[in-house]
Amino acid sequence: MTCREAEILLHAMIDGELDAGHAREVEQHIANCPDCGAQLAAYREMSKAIAGSDLRYTAPPELRRRIEASLPKTQAPSRRAVLRGFAMGSAVSAIAATGLVAIVLRSDDEQRIMSEVVSAHLRSLQPGHLTDVLSTDQHTVKPWFNGKLDVAPPVVDLTAQGFTLIGGRLDYVDTRPIGAILYRRRSHVINLFVAQTASAERHAAKIETIQGFNIRRWSERGLNYWAISDLAADELADFGEKFETALRTSTPG
Repeated sequence: MTCREAEILLHAMIDGELDAGHAREVEQHIANCPDCGAQLAAYREMSKAIAGSDLRYTAPPELRRRIEASLPKTQAPSRRAVLRGFAMGSAVSAIAATGLVAIVLRSDDEQRIMSEVVSAHLRSLQPGHLTDVLSTDQHTVKPWFNGKLDVAPPVVDLTAQGFTLIGGRLDYVDTRPIGAILYRRRSHVINLFVAQTASAERHAAKIETIQGFNIRRWSERGLNYWAISDLAADELADFGEKFETALRTSTPG
């Protein structure tokens, strides 16, 4: 095990996310590497300091009263507002008659799925939930998905580009199983969720920010992708571009 590989796994070791085999490999490396041993000790001291600190802040009652006092007073709707509501309802009915309401519903559906992606990312950050298969080898991670999903997600090694593969996991988004490929950029985790879609149409990447997380989503070759992390948007965009490039060069046609 190299120092670079050990550095990736140190956080997982502290959080109790490593299986016995990988934990033993890290311990053997640390026993012969003073630098990694010192880094592990520093991480543990940091964890103890955070755990022992009372970081929770309780807002005083006076703050609640001031906020409530600053809010606008609610008023009963005027007759004109009620009529506007009826007019809006008629407009929605007319749109539905033309089939355009499907566009609105599809947009709402996309936002719901994006919210589920955020929830899945947050669940994965809990101790013991990050990976089902822990490996920096794409030839170990990709076969692990075989038989667990209708289509195994593509797995590429981006370590040389600064995004280290750390494993894979099964998760659930939109009430169906979905593949999650895990990468690490410094101390930041990237969940790359991959799901099969009925359309082979390619959709260019878009980046949105939801609940403080950046999400880069795109579609290509019958698969939908959502890359989510607390990385800066430009770094997450760089990750997505490198993943797409590596996938195109490794896939014939």
